[in-house]
Amino acid sequence: MEKRGKRTWHFENPVYVQSTGTAVGPEESKGPIRNSFDVCYNNLYAGQETWEQAERQLMKDAVETALKKAEKKPEEIDYFIAGDLLNQIVTSNYYARELDIPFLGIFSACATVMEGVALGSLLIDAGAAHLAMVAVSSHNATAERQFRNPTEFGGQRPDSATFTVTGSGAMIIGSKEAQIKITDATIGKVIDMGIRTPFDMGSAMAPAAADTIVTHLAETKREPSYYDVIVTGDLSRVGSGILRKLVQEKGMDLDNHEDCGIIIFDQEQPVFAGGSGAACPAVVTFGHLIKEMQKKKLRKMLVVATGALLSPIMIQQKESIPCIAHAVSFELVEDNV
Repeated sequence: MEKRGKRTWHFENPVYVQSTGTAVGPEESKGPIRNSFDVCYNNLYAGQETWEQAERQLMKDAVETALKKAEKKPEEIDYFIAGDLLNQIVTSNYYARELDIPFLGIFSACATVMEGVALGSLLIDAGAAHLAMVAVSSHNATAERQFRNPTEFGGQRPDSATFTVTGSGAMIIGSKEAQIKITDATIGKVIDMGIRTPFDMGSAMAPAAADTIVTHLAETKREPSYYDVIVTGDLSRVGSGILRKLVQEKGMDLDNHEDCGIIIFDQEQPVFAGGSGAACPAVVTFGHLIKEMQKKKLRKMLVVATGALLSPIMIQQKESIPCIAHAVSFELVEDNV
């Protein structure tokens, strides 16, 4: 690995996407990219007795799909890197006990997925692993219950609120040459602009996304146009506009910017300002965007997953919301195009 600047890793030993798997809930199955997902459920229980068990089932579906596509068994994976939104990342921990794979549990809220891909790529680049599995999940009902109000409460939310994506995404990365290469990762830093409401996380996270994007481009000496798309995790319709303005203040135009929270749902769906949750950037990237690269519609993309590092206790104590964004670049291998 070659370090570029202070925060960007360039992977000198090749790291490739071996396979992906996605599983989603009912609202996601109605959206515009529903055909990109591997497993779709028509209810929030996913055949289980509780919502927490349903979230675990989603992660299991995503991981098993990725393993099947790669024609690998769990024992062939060197490390399982996973995280979710629940206290003590219980979805990941409880599912990891089934896999019998060395496990690294991580948490960066909705930015967890790109933290996982960055760490997994670093292990591959360093020769510490040949195959690593990254997985994340979130569930609308479990997240609402934990972070805001009991789902039975039925409280009104403002238009700036987002809708937690029910789903899970898994990716196997490794050293074996494949169609898509992971080239760089820029690690975010925690930024807090003093926003205190959990019903406007797009505004809270946009400064962290802008900081990571500007840093990535500066340290790699690239222009925004180097990428076919620069996609953020879940800034929503509110945060995306703020991001563009913040980056423009740095002398750059993000004409190629898209947001996973906007991509996953139609505007007519009851999702307020768009999607959010750890699964949001995971299922959109591992499903829709990776398939767009495989179809050669995209050749280079920068995925900037964004996370609001809040907890209900801190919000009740009138604390503001610290946020972070991690970026990973994906490129088609020209010899395989």
